[in-house]
Amino acid sequence: MEGLRTSDYDFALPKELIAQDPLAERSSSRLLVLDKETGARTHHQFREIMDFLRAGDCLVLNNTKVIPARLYGSKKETGAAIEVLLLKRRKGDVWETLIKPGKKAKPGTELVFGNGALTAQVVDVVEEGNRLIQFRYEGIWEELLDRLGEMPLPPYITHKLQDKNRYQTVYAKYEGSAAAPTAGLHFTEELLHKIEKMGVSLACVTLHVGLGTFRPVKVENVTEHHMHSEYYEVTEEAAGCINDTKRNGGRVICVGTTSCRTIESAADASGIVQPGCGNTEIFIYPGYRFRVLDGLITNFHLPQSTLLMLVSALAGRGHVLAAYEEAVRERYRFFSFGDAMFVI
Repeated sequence: MEGLRTSDYDFALPKELIAQDPLAERSSSRLLVLDKETGARTHHQFREIMDFLRAGDCLVLNNTKVIPARLYGSKKETGAAIEVLLLKRRKGDVWETLIKPGKKAKPGTELVFGNGALTAQVVDVVEEGNRLIQFRYEGIWEELLDRLGEMPLPPYITHKLQDKNRYQTVYAKYEGSAAAPTAGLHFTEELLHKIEKMGVSLACVTLHVGLGTFRPVKVENVTEHHMHSEYYEVTEEAAGCINDTKRNGGRVICVGTTSCRTIESAADASGIVQPGCGNTEIFIYPGYRFRVLDGLITNFHLPQSTLLMLVSALAGRGHVLAAYEEAVRERYRFFSFGDAMFVI
């Protein structure tokens, strides 16, 4: 089947189109609307998204909150500088992490952060070479992390973030992500209020974004790529809202690929979303049959990424790559702080 090679998802992107800073006004970003059936494209400002929503629709939002997950410290023994990225809390104060440089961070290695306000020991090596670290500290973990940690911006963003809140959605609630669900960054509280007033319901789910966001696809055969596990939660209220929307003939529109992966993971074979929590490794690429999703609001993604494959599963690889080529021609801003696309 066409579209099952990683190289099928390549496109040329001039470096200057990678957005380095968020816009002053969240909803003033641009919006490319793509018809998933015909491939037709139109260009708008994000706040005009209301023109493409209808009463009876349901927007699904991922209310995860990014933690300041990047810590800079040193090895206690040698004083060598070290960088730690928190990926997933395992239990208590044991975290799965990505360490740079990692090769010499063997079990037993002692680490120091913030002049000793936070110390840690490497306790194990797990899949992909990640390290399990046991942290030790006095006081409140969240306050310590807020003081010592930095927002874990993706490697393609080289500018320092001036305002931590701009890498959070306005509806971020539950801490646990190593990256933001960036499609939601375009929404303001005012815009969401207007959308609700027009009869669109909002359903909040939670997926804590982990290592999968940072991992490139290293195999040419797409089906051989393994997604990293991420924790998700769907409340009874959210499941009921989504299921009622489908039953009443409304459209379920996910804000971001993380919301999409959450509801598709939580849905049973007949497309009914079940409340509950768990870990998902769902990998959506062309050939996948969506159980719940009707539309998707998403940013412009990296070449050869699992996120680009997911969008292609919804709208067709040809339509999506043609839209990306047009976005490049029209000088759209790409990636986390970039512009948005609405696939309907």
